Parts: sequence; C-alpha cells; structure tokens
Amino acid sequence: MGHPDFRVGGRIFATLQANDDWGVVMLTPEQQQYFVRNYPDVFVPAAGAWGLQGSTTVRLSAADEEVVGEALTLAWQNRATPRTATSRTSRPRTQRRTPAVRMSRRRK
Repeated sequence: MGHPDFRVGGRIFATLQANDDWGVVMLTPEQQQYFVRNYPDVFVPAAGAWGLQGSTTVRLSAADEEVVGEALTLAWQNRATPRTATSRTSRPRTQRRTPAVRMSRRRK
C-alpha cells in the first residue's frame, strides 16, 4: 500500500499515510466515540465498515502528542494478545524461505 504500518504480533494497530498528514488507529467503537466526541478536530471515524468497527483517522497537524499517545496505547492493547503483550519484543513477520538446495558431492 506504500505507507508505514505498526504491528504487534503481526496485527496492524496503526498506520501513517504516505504524506504524513493523517494516521489511523484501530480502536474499539466505544474508544472511537470517546476520542471523536472529546477531540473532534483530531479524530474522525474512517469511512465505511472500517469506521464502524473502530478504525479512526487522526489529523496529525491538529494532534496533541499525549492524546495521540493514549489512542496508540489503546490500539496496541486492542491488537496485542496476552502472549505478545507480555513479550519484550515481537518478531517481525518474515517470508517463508524455501529449503536450501543440497548440492550433490562429486566423487573423485
């Protein structure tokens, strides 16, 4: 998609748009209502079904660092499983690698 995303346990909890004007956090619908109601210049529900499920756009130019930090923490907690939440680091996803091709030994 061409934009950075932030993951925990392989699940996206936030993204940045390519132009860095907007971000998205994955909140619950209840959390989304709180942020949209209390910070309407910063938080807007995403369009369509994503927005109904809690996906929330963040206007970064109007954002307060502390408020966005709260939203990011909630989004991280929403996506983290108990196992990933307690681990110190989460390993990044890697592509599956094919087994190395064994070279046959030549007999002399």
